Amino acid sequence: MQSGVIPLALAGGDVIGCAETGTGKTAAFLVPILQRFLNALPTRPAATRALVLAPTRELAVQIEDQVQGLTYHTAISSVAVYGGVAMDVQERALRAGVDIVVATPGRLMDHMRHDSTNFTGLEVLVLDEADRMLDMGFWPDVRRILSALPATRQTLLFSATMPGEVLKLTKEFLRDPKYVQVGRRGGPARTISHATQTVARGEKAEWLARWLRDEAEGPVLVFCRTKIGADRLASSLGRMGIRTAALHADRTQQQRMSAVEGFRTGDYPVLVATDVAARGLDIDGIAHVVNFEVPDTPEAYVHRVGRTGRAETAGSALTLVAPEEARALRALEKAVGVQLQ
Repeated sequence: MQSGVIPLALAGGDVIGCAETGTGKTAAFLVPILQRFLNALPTRPAATRALVLAPTRELAVQIEDQVQGLTYHTAISSVAVYGGVAMDVQERALRAGVDIVVATPGRLMDHMRHDSTNFTGLEVLVLDEADRMLDMGFWPDVRRILSALPATRQTLLFSATMPGEVLKLTKEFLRDPKYVQVGRRGGPARTISHATQTVARGEKAEWLARWLRDEAEGPVLVFCRTKIGADRLASSLGRMGIRTAALHADRTQQQRMSAVEGFRTGDYPVLVATDVAARGLDIDGIAHVVNFEVPDTPEAYVHRVGRTGRAETAGSALTLVAPEEARALRALEKAVGVQLQ
């Protein structure tokens, strides 16, 4: 992905990058942005030069961490803008002027309503996990943000899945984009092994606990369909003696950060999450991803299992299937193009 995208991005044109999870998409857009900024002074003082939009707080924080690491010995400044925390620190940074803003759309709209932002000198816009950013949940806010940005900017889009309806939307704001495809379009990484286990719905928690104790090796990320389901499963596993954290949108920002960090450090060998953890979460060494239910969409499956098997390492994906989910499993296999059983 990096070898395909970086030359095109440095040339200044719009780019759509679609690649399997774990192939280094973040560096593919950060490296050319930083090279561009190091080679040229800003045209307008205190104006943001690059805006990166991401769908979740966790992904925004992760991207900002990578920006900080790459710019440590430079004068390039950055800030992460996301909800769940006080706005004042973010607002002060935005008003003072910052080169790179990494933001979730909702919180960025809040700052725009307060006139805290300055995009008059914006040079580059990045939409990470672009298929999610352009679906109906985010598209109205993203569209309003786009309307406030200079038309002459460079725009870079990245995702592991890029449905046709999303590509149609990009015609509204991209100019003759170059398309870079790495691996299978819309499919999981080839380094991931896939398996299923038929379990009655009411017996899944106990089966999973036994599997975690007896067979699982290494950190395990478990996906649930709902926030209530994630909380219930995390509590059940805890009562059965398995150290487990829960991650979903109704948790406070501190709880979300603690869950991710505890999982990263091994304090919690198991993290039970909704799809807020499905996109962009990059934690070294996740050995297994478990779908507690059959995912609703092929995109959800691809992004969930993409948390393992990253950077060409081996990973394992397991889906627990109740008898009444068998039809949904067959449809998922057909859509993803992978035999899961």
